[in-house]
Amino acid sequence: MDFPLLTVTAAVPAVGAILTAAVPAARRTAAKWLALFFSLVTLALAVLVAVRFEPGGDRYQLTESRPWIADFGVRYELGVDGIGVVLIGLTALLIPFVIAAGWHDADPLAEPTSGSATWQPSRWRPTQGFFALILMVEAMVIISFEATDVFLFYIFFEAMLIPMYFLIGGFGDRAHSGSDENAAAQRSYAAVKFLLYNLVGGLIMLAAVIGLYVVAGNFSLQEITAARAAGTLDMATNTERLLFLGFFFAFAVKAPLWPLHTWLPNAMGESTAPVAVLITAVVDKVGTFAMLRFCLGLFPDASKWATPVILVLALISIVYGALVAVGQRDIKRLVAYASISHFGFIILGIFAMTSQGQSGATLYMVNHGLSTAALMLVAGFLISRRGSRLIADYGGVQKVAPVLAGTFLIGGLATLSLPGLAPFVSEFLVLVGTFARYPVVGIIATVGIVLAALYTLVLYQRTMTGPVKEEVRTMPDLHLREVLVVAPLIALLIGLGVYPKVLTDIVNPAVEHTMSDVKQTDPKPEVAVEAKNGEEAK
Repeated sequence: MDFPLLTVTAAVPAVGAILTAAVPAARRTAAKWLALFFSLVTLALAVLVAVRFEPGGDRYQLTESRPWIADFGVRYELGVDGIGVVLIGLTALLIPFVIAAGWHDADPLAEPTSGSATWQPSRWRPTQGFFALILMVEAMVIISFEATDVFLFYIFFEAMLIPMYFLIGGFGDRAHSGSDENAAAQRSYAAVKFLLYNLVGGLIMLAAVIGLYVVAGNFSLQEITAARAAGTLDMATNTERLLFLGFFFAFAVKAPLWPLHTWLPNAMGESTAPVAVLITAVVDKVGTFAMLRFCLGLFPDASKWATPVILVLALISIVYGALVAVGQRDIKRLVAYASISHFGFIILGIFAMTSQGQSGATLYMVNHGLSTAALMLVAGFLISRRGSRLIADYGGVQKVAPVLAGTFLIGGLATLSLPGLAPFVSEFLVLVGTFARYPVVGIIATVGIVLAALYTLVLYQRTMTGPVKEEVRTMPDLHLREVLVVAPLIALLIGLGVYPKVLTDIVNPAVEHTMSDVKQTDPKPEVAVEAKNGEEAK
């Protein structure tokens, strides 16, 4: 039997989570290093997955299939295509930076004494719990990108909500303007809202998963798509549309797509910066990934039927998210609304039904993860120094902390998709692919680019330039640990902006398979068609 590389890649962070949680209460530093070690091992395994994957080979590779719940047709089936490979790589890459950036985020503010009546050494493990939960989220996200059994995917799609709930509600942002009681209430509200929104989406999806089994007789993605392609799966039009809506609703909540987005600003605003990165750069990508793999793969006709409405919702997300970001006074909520706008671009590219759009959407998932991680982590370093998330409390930071300001600027420029940085390539492909089939939609979507420049540059101007405020006059610049967190992300943003081919070579064959699922081909440019007709007339 071949080595189960995909299983091991998902299992390593899960084992790391268990061992990290078991570290004795007084050994917080050991727990941190243990969590970092397991995240780096997972990254090495993700690199091995990418190396062993052959872009020109079978659609799903490194496959594993074993009986699991035989009476209900559930199998333990894993496999990756090019889209899954790059998203596993993104997840495994970001987690070590999330851990390093949050190195002190879960340390107790005041160390209790052993004589305290309320202190129990066996239970005083906030740091161990924080890093264990991060690793558990990583394990569940990775196996979600690998699962080719619909029921197996659903289990981990829902299960990742539990550790995320505790990360948001139990380890919130300490830079809160109100009292400790108010801060705790806000964290609890954000965590419950996150959980309820996603649980409702998951329950609707569960009904659709059961309906799919009734129609198809199994949960295997590969078998169902093959039966659809061969015409041997009889699925009524209305049934397919209802099942599609059940799946899409859950993924649109996770993505998040307007108007199902309102949980995200609360969750990111009340989380620590590393957890905010985990939410939007890692967990939310499962939603857009699943739209490509499951919505288009399982329900191609219904996907085309719903495309006009989805494109309108994506446009609203793009413009609405950017407009609200312009008016934000809270740094982290600004980044959250900017992410809503960016997810609108990703969904726009997916449902443009062109190879350029879907390649751009996949690249956007990766590049948005890198740019948001860079910007949010530097913003977290900034907020931890001043103790405030409000933009108005800053000014002149670049004069006292030039390295912090410089990295903040690059992260911001990547967010607005400046040419030469990685997000530009993906945004350009999404717009080109959209314009080729829906020119009016593509033109309206460019409004988001203009607004992105506005909210990013205004944020930088108000926080980093101008007179130095008294409260930031003694602000230290980035420390070595913080530089080591941010520098690789910036290097990747520049490198992938200059040479995106390293990703497109992996992604494009998978996109071709998806386009085949929905029986779509790229529209031919009208200019080229007219020129050809002119030549034939001559």
